[in-house]
Amino acid sequence: MDDEKEEDRHVSSTAPPAFRAAVQALRTSRLRPQIEIEPTRAPQRLAPHAYALEATVVDGDQDLADGRLVLLHDPDGHDAWRGTFRLVTLVRAELEPEMAADPLLPEVCWSWLTGALAGRGLSYGEPSGTVTRASSHYFGGLSERPAASQIEIRASWTPREGLGGVPDAGAHLASWCDLLAQVAGLPPAGPGDASVVTLPQRRDPQAR
Repeated sequence: MDDEKEEDRHVSSTAPPAFRAAVQALRTSRLRPQIEIEPTRAPQRLAPHAYALEATVVDGDQDLADGRLVLLHDPDGHDAWRGTFRLVTLVRAELEPEMAADPLLPEVCWSWLTGALAGRGLSYGEPSGTVTRASSHYFGGLSERPAASQIEIRASWTPREGLGGVPDAGAHLASWCDLLAQVAGLPPAGPGDASVVTLPQRRDPQAR
């Protein structure tokens, strides 16, 4: 999100004003320094207009979590969305195997998503998604590696549109980054509930 040329590379000059305004809000949002974010190629078949961002939560030279956020727009509206905009996300992080074994983990992770949106006072509709946990165990020549577990959140929701039919895309991006940080095990960025539980940082985060 460095300059106008970068925006032009990912957004058609014929895109509707509402979509361009939403993209501009994404590009100009100020995020916490541990989150590195940049535009990436958006899917072409989900909607007439799409813009995508990918992000990594960084602590020193370690990557703690990563994700992708896609803004979709159909000026004619979409029955399943019940609106003209849709946000689609993927968030991933590794975690301790003991944490992955918690039977309530999927429900907790989904509540982090809805809680992040509620924490920013955002109005949205038609939420849907999945929470998946997976474990890897290593054998043979890889047997010295410790078992690894990963959590993956896939979700989508319809942001409510404001003036001019434009959703508050910047606030939705900020809430998504709150989710990324929480999954990565970072403390809250500002005033809030200090009792909120985050995933503990994994033993050996991926080095950059």
